[in-house]
Amino acid sequence: MNSMLQWFSSRRLFAGGFLLCLFLMIAALYMEHYMGLEPCPLCAFQRLFVIAIGVVALLAALHNPQRVGQRIYSAVLALLTLGGLSVALRHVWLQHLPPDKVPDCGPGLNYIMDTFPVFDALRLIFKGSGECAEVSWRFLGLFSIPELTAGFFVVMLIVEIYIFARKA
Repeated sequence: MNSMLQWFSSRRLFAGGFLLCLFLMIAALYMEHYMGLEPCPLCAFQRLFVIAIGVVALLAALHNPQRVGQRIYSAVLALLTLGGLSVALRHVWLQHLPPDKVPDCGPGLNYIMDTFPVFDALRLIFKGSGECAEVSWRFLGLFSIPELTAGFFVVMLIVEIYIFARKA
């Protein structure tokens, strides 16, 4: 069992995290451009977190740091993952609201980013809107895209905690 865990070096785990992020972005772009699913503002922010996690994981895999570096990379990744998880959970929460509690649809992401100061724009985006509460596709008829993304963030967080906490 111990030799199996040693096979999962931090470099392999970081590379696996990058590949998973790459797969998620390919899937997201496929859904957008070929299935016609337009991302809402919260989806766009989840994508940004996935991209940021992928970039840091790729850097960590290429760098192949020693123990202190592994902990630094895994801590940075954990912070990014917690940010992405919070956005995904907010999105899931909006999707499970009763129809009469769903917020009104707001302006689009491009309009918000072009018109409002950064902190006001972020507040509006994280508040969510009616379009964020809409479920337009489910995996196997069960899980919405934000639910799947939240699952990805949970898996990544577990791996990052493992890398941070292991002894060697």
